[in-house]
Amino acid sequence: MNAPMRMPMLFDLEAEQARRDFHFFFQRFAWPVLQPATQFKDNWHIHAIAEHLTAVKLGQIRKLLVNMPFRMLKSSLISHAFPAWDWIDNPSRQFLTASYSKDIATRDAVDSRRIIESTEYQKAFGHKFKMTGDQNVKSRYENDKRGMRTVTSTDGAGTGFGGDIRIVDDPVSAREADSPAALAASVEWWKGTMATRANDPTTGAAIVVHQRMNSNDLTGYLLAEEAGWEHLVLPFRYDPKFVQKQTSLGFVDPRKTEGELIHPERVGEAAAQDLEKTLGAYHKNAQLQQNPNPRSGIIFKRDDWKFWKELPQLDEIVVSVDCTFKNLQTSDHVAIQAWGNKGANDYLLPGRIKERMGFGATVTALRNFVAAVTAKYPNVGVTAVLVEDKANGSAVIETLTDEISGVLPINPEGGKAARAFAMQPSSEAGNVWLPDSSVEPNIEDFVSTCSKFTGAEGGDDDEVDSMTQYCNWRRMRSKTMGLVEYMKQQQEERERQAA
Repeated sequence: MNAPMRMPMLFDLEAEQARRDFHFFFQRFAWPVLQPATQFKDNWHIHAIAEHLTAVKLGQIRKLLVNMPFRMLKSSLISHAFPAWDWIDNPSRQFLTASYSKDIATRDAVDSRRIIESTEYQKAFGHKFKMTGDQNVKSRYENDKRGMRTVTSTDGAGTGFGGDIRIVDDPVSAREADSPAALAASVEWWKGTMATRANDPTTGAAIVVHQRMNSNDLTGYLLAEEAGWEHLVLPFRYDPKFVQKQTSLGFVDPRKTEGELIHPERVGEAAAQDLEKTLGAYHKNAQLQQNPNPRSGIIFKRDDWKFWKELPQLDEIVVSVDCTFKNLQTSDHVAIQAWGNKGANDYLLPGRIKERMGFGATVTALRNFVAAVTAKYPNVGVTAVLVEDKANGSAVIETLTDEISGVLPINPEGGKAARAFAMQPSSEAGNVWLPDSSVEPNIEDFVSTCSKFTGAEGGDDDEVDSMTQYCNWRRMRSKTMGLVEYMKQQQEERERQAA
């Protein structure tokens, strides 16, 4: 006779659900250990983080970058609970985790170990692996399946250990948010140490999580210089003026009301206003809103831009090109833009290019760009191609003059800031229109670049230079054409009087 089938107990069902569902694991097994005296308050942003961490576990995301305000459970979820949860199915996984100080990184590792050694975790998952006694200290511990967690920091010496999953939680202290040296050191540490510590470069994963500090922080570097980062941005308040990035999992910020808080049950309106007042405008935008550029912009104000969803019948289209000197990783980008105009208004067309390219690649890119624009707008065509007569631009002009109609050398007057201020009246008057995010999803990158533009040498100015080159050429051309038209009219009037 067959033995009667044992019905699974409620705890068994919870354990299985927790193994499959990180959000449930966090609430049921991690939270009671991390915050035993505090009631768990669920929120949409916790689900969003859980979904993306699950994708890391499954190998669907290998480079996850999370920007979110402080005190919103980023360390509890990512540094404390996630490694403990991952070991349920992957006990041989090795973690290399870091923060701005080894004490903080060690604290995170200890909290993760507390979850693993808790009574409920051991009851549910203790059969999966055992912690070893010979290597079970705060800064480095192992299990009997050769899984390991090793701690390091951005302010310490490099480590000889690697990891299958590397986690960087707060690479810079908030106290050093305005320290160029500290910000640069965290980037150099990443480049020289953490970026090279994947056990297997073809499968290794990395998670970087922190509140934004400065446009030159680690996030700024990763987005500008490294490809493939999945960027999950969770601002303190919802701001519809900032384009919400959709991740590869399809996540978009679910909030609809301007000013809505990320987790009002955790930080309410009164506390939020006090916090914002304490931080001040710049740090509020950086640390809370995850936008370290001044909210209103410096030369180009965000509120001045207009956005189009449908173009009017354009009078003409002009291509503007800002070239560079060499095809080096340290060189500026080549920026190629197409602008249309109608009356007093200028319209940035979708499909702009911003890439590091040498001379040959620039010529090919510009040739293809002009052809694509001409094909897309056959009733208008390209009237002129403006190329700054410096750097590789001179050679580009010489090469394409006989091939593309209307290639014009431009010798800009004044410095970068002067050229920006020269076109500022047009943007302030609402005459400069950018494609709506429904037309060009990455237009927020352009707006952000313009907002932080100061005119100082060495900044991220390529797209701004291309824009000001076109707008100032158009402004001067309009003035010149107006004068010519006026003189023509006067001559015609004199001829009529003489007749």
